[in-house]
Parts: sequence; C-alpha cells; structure tokens
Amino acid sequence: MFRQSLLWTSCLALLVAPAAGAQAQGKAASKPAASSFQKLGASVETRTFKNGLKVIVWPDHDIPNVALYNWFRVGSRNEYPGITGLSHFFEHMMFNGAKKFGPGEFDRVMEANGGSNNAFTSEDVTVYQDWFPRTALDIIFQLEADRLQHLAFDPKVIESERGVVYSERRSGVDNNNEGALAEQVQATAFVAHPYQFPVIGWPSDIESWRIEDLQRYFKTYYAPNNGTLIFTGAVTPAEIFALVEKYLEPIPAQPAPEPVRTQEPEQQGERRVVVKKISQSPLLQLAYHGMSGKDADVEALTLLLNILGDGDSSRLHRRLVEEERVAIRTNTMYTPGFDPGLVWFTADLPTGGDLARVEALITEELARVVKDGVTDAELRKARNITLANFWRSLETINGRAYALGSSEVFRGDFRKVFDAPARYERVSRDDIRKVAARVFVPQRRTVGWLVPTEAADSATPATRKEAAR
Repeated sequence: MFRQSLLWTSCLALLVAPAAGAQAQGKAASKPAASSFQKLGASVETRTFKNGLKVIVWPDHDIPNVALYNWFRVGSRNEYPGITGLSHFFEHMMFNGAKKFGPGEFDRVMEANGGSNNAFTSEDVTVYQDWFPRTALDIIFQLEADRLQHLAFDPKVIESERGVVYSERRSGVDNNNEGALAEQVQATAFVAHPYQFPVIGWPSDIESWRIEDLQRYFKTYYAPNNGTLIFTGAVTPAEIFALVEKYLEPIPAQPAPEPVRTQEPEQQGERRVVVKKISQSPLLQLAYHGMSGKDADVEALTLLLNILGDGDSSRLHRRLVEEERVAIRTNTMYTPGFDPGLVWFTADLPTGGDLARVEALITEELARVVKDGVTDAELRKARNITLANFWRSLETINGRAYALGSSEVFRGDFRKVFDAPARYERVSRDDIRKVAARVFVPQRRTVGWLVPTEAADSATPATRKEAAR
C-alpha cells in the first residue's frame, strides 16, 4: 500500500492530490474563472447520516468513472507508547478479509469490476481510496460495508502483516539514511505531543501489538462517526445517499474517540541530533515548529516555502547548489495537520561535504527573508506555480475527491476548496515576511546531521562480537 511517509509530503497537502490509478485520470472541466469555480461548488451536496457518517458528493459526468475517498481521523497522533504504528497497520489489515469477502477478495473483486484501490496513513489521518466505473457502485458499497462492519482479526494474517510492516520499517527507516535522520529529528523536536511518534511505529511496538489492541483500536477509530466519505465522478447525490442508507447507515456509531489534549510546550532553545551511519555523503535537516492546517498563515507559508525551495530558481537551490556548490539537492516541506507541525529544510551534501557550512548558509538565507522579505517577482512566481498546481489537480475526479476531503477534515469545511485561489491572491509581501519572522526562530528549531562513518564505527557491540567469531 502507498503510505504517506513520516514527513516527506507536499506543502500543498491541502490542495494537490496524490497520484491515482488510471480510472481516476479522466478530464474534468477545464480551468474556470474564480467566480465560476465558486459557483461550481453549488453542485456539491452533503449529508450526515443517523450513525454520524458524513458523506460529500461532487457529481462530474465527463467520464463514467467514480473516485471514493474514505477519511478516518486517526493517525500516529492518536497512538501512545506500546501501540505506535497501529494506524498504519490497519492500512494493511483493511485489505485482508472480512465476513462476506475473505482474504484477498477485496482486491480481486475490485479488479474484476474494473476498479483499483490504495490507502495512505499520516500523523493525522488514514485514508482509503477506490477508483472504479460507475457500473460497479453497488459491489463497491458491499466491499466497503463488509470490512467496516466485519473486519477479520485472523491471528495468522496479523502475524503475516506484522512482518510486512516490519519490512517496510527496515527499508524506509532502518536502512534509509534520510528516513533514519528524519525519525530522530521529529522525535527530538516534540517532547510532549504524539507527533513525536513515527507513523510506521517503533520497532518494539510493532513486535508486540496484541489482538485486543487491534480490536479496541478498530472499534474506536473505524466507527462511522469518525469518518468522512467523499464521492466524485459519474454519480448523483440521490443514488449515493440511497446506497449509504442501505449499506453503511446500519453500522452503529461508537462513543467519540478521546481527543488529543496534549499541546507541545514552546521550545526554549535549539536542539541538535547527530546520527552516525554508513553513508557516502552527509545529510542535513532543519525542522522549525510551524502551525496547524486551520491557521490563517498557511497560504503565506506555502508561498514562502515555494520561494525558498521549489525548483532550480528557488533561493536555496541557487545559493547552495549553483553558487556555493556545497549541496547536491535542497528541499522544503510542510504538511498541514490538526495540530502545529514542523517546517522542514533538507540538504543532500556531496561526499566530504561541510555540514556546518551548509547549515550556516541556510540559516543566513532564512534570516535574510525575515529581515528583507521577498520581491514582487518572487511572490508572483510562487503564486502562479501554486495556483497552476491547484487547477491541475482539479482536472481529475481523483484530485477533486482529495481536495474536498482534505478541506473538510483539516479546515473544517469542504467549501474552503472553492475560495482557495482567492486566499492565495490575497497574500502580500508583508504577509510573507511576517510568517517568516513567526516561524524561523532559531530557538524553536531542531537541527539534524547525518555524519558518514565507517562500517566498524557504526556497528553495535553485539554486531562487532559476532563479526569477530
């Protein structure tokens, strides 16, 4: 399954959808003017059912296909020591059989009816995606209702998937220098909030999940009142609402999950992490405490990160890669979530690269934008790129489903999709400078260095003892 990784997600997470199967890629309407686009929102209908399930439908009959996104408000933010990684684990378990459709049947039936599916997990949500021809509507509802109401907890399947998840952790973190450093930086940046937990889970927790942990977690977070169901494509609201009444409304609601009450205390000074691993070249990561997805400064931050790190004409690429030639690649990342997350700056250095020098140059560039702001040309370019990505994402029913869901879940109202262009147009140069001053505070950042080391230096005592035999 596609997994939204620990943090390497787009700073346009509220706007741009992840890639989908071929079924989702049909053309929607061509780019409308902003006013026409807002009027287009009138075709979207929503209804909340007796069990608390909210359903949003955006009809689009250009092609005879449908995109379904089922958003559950559960991610690593809802976990605690002992069960970290469970949210992602269910991304696997949800495809491994229920009462009517047994192991392997979800994918087999889906594909036999011309559909495809995927899922992703983040710190905040777990999202299940289906793409299929409209002729398969009824059978898709049967598949979804079966796994939501009667998911199987077969011990053999659990152990098999435990091994799969552990393998993902080895490839994405343990044997991936970028992932290993990011995990340590994130765990250091947060001392109280559960954003400190890796989405994939800590190794000892992956090894020790119990079946009762899974059953309790599923009952709590996979209740209909904790989900939002999005449909876009060749459907009518009336037929979708009728199918929900038939297949999904009978699933009972559950008590609302316990809210995450912990707030990260303000960081009082810079934190530093040094990871030593076998590597051909050093890595640098800087993480500043940012803001939540509902914050009024999200658009200004998105444009600022575009100016600093998007493409070969960005400030950091020009300075570090082309002018100073101290880095091979730079990147900026921010994913809006329920609570204030991190704003990341990363740099891949050449073999023998100077980490202190690269860190100083990035710090200098960030201080410069705090002091002097950005130019009219930079803001215009960033706005053009952001809005082009926005309109391009809405050319597909998949993009529309993602945009509706992310706006509903993270901003509290799907209608905010339809005034997104206006929000970006309103961002001024002064807004950019102010958000830079708000975020780029040296004492509120965590700095991570990955320092290459020889094999003998990086081995654990147990490994060295074994090798000596």
